[in-house]
Amino acid sequence: MTKQFNALTDSQWAAISPFLDLKRKRQHDLRQIMNALLYVLRAGCQWRNLPSAWPHWQAVYYYFNCWKTDGTLERINRELNCQDRQRVGREPFPSVLCIDSQSVKLTPMIGEYRGKDVNKRVNGRKRQFVVDTQGRLWAADVHAANQADGVAAIPLIKTILWGAGERLEKVFGDQAYNGMFAKALADWSIDFEKASRPESTRGFVPIAKRWVVERTIAWTNFFRRLTKDYEYTISSSVSWLYLANIQLMLQRIEAYHQI
Repeated sequence: MTKQFNALTDSQWAAISPFLDLKRKRQHDLRQIMNALLYVLRAGCQWRNLPSAWPHWQAVYYYFNCWKTDGTLERINRELNCQDRQRVGREPFPSVLCIDSQSVKLTPMIGEYRGKDVNKRVNGRKRQFVVDTQGRLWAADVHAANQADGVAAIPLIKTILWGAGERLEKVFGDQAYNGMFAKALADWSIDFEKASRPESTRGFVPIAKRWVVERTIAWTNFFRRLTKDYEYTISSSVSWLYLANIQLMLQRIEAYHQI
């Protein structure tokens, strides 16, 4: 896990460039645009404060908005996950996924999709993470923090089915999802299994099949753009989560080529 921004290497660019339209002539190099997005993700700077070494911030934001709208970032994320699983000897798509949420503060200037998570005392938004047993992010969603985890995760099921493919058999989660969400999964012939620590235990206890979600959530701390929600739209918030996972998968690609 690198803690600073590094420009895309040739092998990393080769992994994601097939998903971008490189045939037509453009004013800006798409490789530089993607590098600029990854820089914003790492540094957490405002769009208007993007250093002059990068393309103009409006051009970078234009492509970010296009790629999040047409699903390019989701497709890149899905393909890199598949490639990384195959590199470690697994099937491209997972049969088991794990789900959990993270409540994060929302910048004071934004009132859209805001709520208060009274349990965690966070006034902001809640992120839903769906990962495989090695922590790769396959689906994500963002909503107001005052919404219940299980109910708010139901619209995420279609994204889970598209992202994980037909091999999916089971989803692990805590008690918050053992209700309407579990019933909605059953309609698609997918089992839900509650994974929680015994009630008699105290303090932190790693729970099999669920601790990987907590680790993925912890990885967001390496990306300054994700330490708080700065986005006016929840679609942008979700796209930054996919970009963070893309960055992690690209790091593994580079490490693999260096062996």
